Amino acid sequence: MKFHYYPETDSLYIDLSNRSSSDSQEVAPGVVLDFDAEGALVGIDIENASKIVDLSRIEAEELPISNLSLNRS
Repeated sequence: MKFHYYPETDSLYIDLSNRSSSDSQEVAPGVVLDFDAEGALVGIDIENASKIVDLSRIEAEELPISNLSLNRS
């Protein structure tokens, strides 16, 4: 899973899979779910993210994380 934040558009994309999106569905204003060809969820796009989520921190509990990478542009 990867989190991509784009400050120029204030959008947050949560990449859940390496599979390509073939269909998208807006489920709430500014929140779009991306699905692959088989209908599996592959990503979540959140527009105006800083108004919806707290971007200043990420917290994880009891996830089986084997690799953690933090990259800054």
